[in-house]
Order: sequence, then structure tokens, then C-alpha cells
Amino acid sequence: MQMLDILVVGGGYVGLAAAVAVKQSAPHLKIEILEAAPGHVWEKDERASAIIAAATRMLRVLNVWDEIAPEAQPINRMIVTDSRTSDPVRPVFLTFDGAVEEGLPFAHMIPNVAMVRALRGACERLGIPIRHGLSATGFTTTSTSTTVSLSDGTTVETRLLVACDGVRSKLRDMAGIKTVTWDYGQSGIVTTVAHARPHDGVAEEHFLPSGPFAILPLTGNRSSLVWTERTADADRLVASDDLVFEAELQRRFGHKLGEISVVGGRKAFPLGLTLSRAFVAPRLALAGDAAHGIHPISGQGLNLGFKDVAALAETIVEADRLGLDIGALNVLERYQSWRRFDTFRMGVTTDVLNRLFSNDVTPIRVARDFGLGLVERMPGLKSYLIGQAAGISGEDRPKLLAGEAI
Repeated sequence: MQMLDILVVGGGYVGLAAAVAVKQSAPHLKIEILEAAPGHVWEKDERASAIIAAATRMLRVLNVWDEIAPEAQPINRMIVTDSRTSDPVRPVFLTFDGAVEEGLPFAHMIPNVAMVRALRGACERLGIPIRHGLSATGFTTTSTSTTVSLSDGTTVETRLLVACDGVRSKLRDMAGIKTVTWDYGQSGIVTTVAHARPHDGVAEEHFLPSGPFAILPLTGNRSSLVWTERTADADRLVASDDLVFEAELQRRFGHKLGEISVVGGRKAFPLGLTLSRAFVAPRLALAGDAAHGIHPISGQGLNLGFKDVAALAETIVEADRLGLDIGALNVLERYQSWRRFDTFRMGVTTDVLNRLFSNDVTPIRVARDFGLGLVERMPGLKSYLIGQAAGISGEDRPKLLAGEAI
């Protein structure tokens, strides 16, 4: 049985990026990716994701940005409103200009298909095999390696197992890693709309009593929507006919961009908070949603996963250069200490924001609108917040997030 250096379980953008980041800096390491879905399922993903400036820098270093860029829409401005659905006017309480540096917006909107396609192409160029239609059914760990049992009855031996298998990670459960988990009773409806007028790269987040309604610009006169509703209402809306769905959508979307029409499928995803109590175990590292699942109110979910990739890749590559065992727990603990506090802080922040804004209690509404107004009048604080959101602030950043090779 061939010994791998790293087996990545999960062939989404986080798993692909982790494999590419390590292989590019340590080409001698043997890396494979295990993906449970059939080979072309990823091509049917109609969603798009907000990628912060730091993640854009990482994708440049991984030599995939030039392929992604033609389909990437810069976010030039962010507008925040707080209102009821029935309000005739939605006052703007907070605005952010999109540039964090000359020529660098704080975020881009990128179709998931474009991102996965580019990262899969990088895997092919680097010689990283992707094994489709297989899942890990169990593993046993010794002092030197982990033997992973696969769904086809075979086994794979690896020095390090990287779990990128989603918020309901089976590998995390098999390792006995506990989580902090709760359900918000909300679902996020995701769809794409076309509109008559150009969006000019402006993203809008409307805080409504049932939850945030985000309008995120895509290339052309199109926008991606993340529409939060209470779960029962979300299920009803997704199951409704096109006329009812678009009428409810127009009430929330408004008329600023003219007539709208749904041009993609619509799906509802349950929203909750899941934070792993540990990110590592002997010869195992969690990354992406396997380590954390947060509310989309801040658009940081995927970006937390890319931060994991940058920190884990740097930890592995530097340990390998020093001749250390890349799967040893004392090596992996550096990655955990690098990422766990930031992840818990973001999880708590999104939880508080969702609870603060997803209600219609008048005293709370007055207080939060007063707070938003204060931030709007403090340009220094706004610059700090946008730097934090873009991932360009802070001294202890992994090299990839600073646009540097490992």
C-alpha cells in the first residue's frame, strides 16, 4: 500500500485550495483528494461567493486568479439599511467604500463554478489526483501514520488527514471532536436575479425583521441574493410558484435597479452556528466548514476557510522544510492556535449581529440604528472595520494572505 503524505477529504474550494497551496510550495509531497460526489456535480453549482481582498491575494499566489478574474465582479461600495419590509423608504445608515488599496477592492463576487474550475485545473497541473465517488468510512491512527478505510472497501495510508468534508463532517465525528452547535430557526434562500439597471458594483445588506437580505453584484446586470427568512417561511417561498416568489422578492429587493427576474434556481439552506472545540487531533486537521459554520450575515464563511488554508499550508510546508513530522500533534497545534481564536471571534460576532438585527423590537431597533449612525460618522473606525473585513489588517497573517509565497 502506497504511503501518502497528505490525504484531503473533500473536493470543494477549501480542500482543493489546501492541496494546491501545499503542493506548490512542497512539490515532493504526495497529496491526493477524496471527493464523495461524482466528477461533474460541481458544474451544477449556481451559487456565488464573496471573496475578500486577502483571499484574492492568495488565489494570485496559487496562480489561479487570472483564470477567475474575467468572471469576478468587484464590490465597489457597500450599503447597510435597517427597515421593515413594508416601509416605503429604506434609510441608509452605513456605507463603506470598496477599495482598501489602490486598485484592490475589499471583496469580489465570484461564481463558485469558476473558482472550483480554476482550482481543479491547478490540481491537474501540479499532479494532484482527485478520486471521485469515494468517501472515508473510518480511520485508525498510529504514532507514524493514519490508515483510512474507503467506501469501496480499499484503504489508504497517509501521514496527515485533512478533513474538508463540510459542516456535518464525518471525520470530525469519527475523531471524537465535539462542537458548539445551535440552530437559528432561519434558512438562507439563495438565487440569482437579472435587473434592468446596472448595479455599479454596489452591494446592499438590508436588515429586515426576519433576517438580513443581501444583494451582491455579479458581472452584467445580475445580482446574487442571500435572503434570510424563518425556516417555515423560507420553505414556503422556495416551494411557491414563480409569480408568488418574484412578488415577495420584489417587495424586499425594491425598485432601484428596475424590473427584476429570477435567472437561476432557488434553494434554501438551514442556518446555524457550529464551532469545533478543537481543530486538530493526532494526524488530523479540520479546515473550512468542518471546523466552523457561521451565519452568512457577514459574508465571511468561505473566507474563514481560505484563512484556514493559508495557515495550514504554511504550518505544513515550514514543518516539512525543518524535517519535522507534518502529522505530529505538536506541529498541528501551531495551526490550531493560529486559527481557533479568530474563528471563535467571528462566530460570536455573527451570532450577536444576527440576534441584534433579526428582530423588530423597537428599543433594540433604535439603539442599533443609533450605533450604525455613529460608525458612519467615524471614518477612522470605518477604515479599521473594512480592513478587518478584507483580511488585510493584523500582523500575524499567513504569508499567502499577504500575497507572498510560502
